[in-house]
Amino acid sequence: MRDETPEGQRDQRALRAAQLYYLQDQTMATIAKELDVSRSSVSRLLAHARDTGIVDIRVSAPHRHAGDLEARLRDRFGVEPHVVPIPDGIPDVDRLERVAVQAAHLFSGYVESSMVVGVAWGSTLSAISKHLPSKPTRNTTIVQLNGAGNTQDTGIEYSSEILQRFGTAYGARVQQFPVPAFFDRAATKDALWRERSIRRLLELQSRADLAIFGVGSPYSEVPSHVYIGGYLAAPDYRSLKDARAVGDVATVFFRQDGTSEDIELNARSSGPRLTLLRRIPRRLCVASGSQKLAGVRGALAAGLATDLVVDEELARRLVEK
Repeated sequence: MRDETPEGQRDQRALRAAQLYYLQDQTMATIAKELDVSRSSVSRLLAHARDTGIVDIRVSAPHRHAGDLEARLRDRFGVEPHVVPIPDGIPDVDRLERVAVQAAHLFSGYVESSMVVGVAWGSTLSAISKHLPSKPTRNTTIVQLNGAGNTQDTGIEYSSEILQRFGTAYGARVQQFPVPAFFDRAATKDALWRERSIRRLLELQSRADLAIFGVGSPYSEVPSHVYIGGYLAAPDYRSLKDARAVGDVATVFFRQDGTSEDIELNARSSGPRLTLLRRIPRRLCVASGSQKLAGVRGALAAGLATDLVVDEELARRLVEK
């Protein structure tokens, strides 16, 4: 339960101030306005955060300091949640940016030498990739989780830019996946999946120690790239509607209850099977905006995430009955 004692309330405010200052790069003036306190109060809260161990090089939120939303998300969905404090009324573009900043710092804490790291592409991952702090590692490989080509473009330039930022941040080798996001025919995909060059990449994906992805949604105010980039035709949208799909991870679709069986487009997707994705030891899902509610609920119901980064409003919606 949330600690409502004066000391507990002070810890909560100190944690929120620390997240805004150290993880979101907000100014003291901005923090003071959001918390409705003076700038000197913000300084005292940050000092309290350092003195009590909430901040130690990086912002940490041990369970005794975690907010009520994080505790409820953890209990309900069995994930390690990270709620980004953002006041209501902020445009979704700015909301995504602030979530991306915190996700980038958090994710870098997970990356270690000799890891295989699976990276999807999309609007969320593009935003995250721009804020990755430098953390040189050794013998680390970044592997693309799903192809990015479509009928209008190879997708290589778009996905490569995202992957190269991850590779540069960690001094890692980058392995691209030069195939379409969706094949015209499932049989074509099956044949290509038997080629040795493709099998090598599929085997590398299967050995991933860590993965990061967003949740695609056709309803988001910040459009998911898969829904605006020429990847889906009118029959595809009808097929997804008929199948009651609510979102995708790495271009693999699912329903709100987490099921994905008999969604025709998945047979033509180059993204990893959800059973394979679930075998990756650590899987960071990042989402912002309440329009992604159904998609995030579906991803959590499917057991796709071990760790979750969401904004405050989306977190509240997730824990509502």
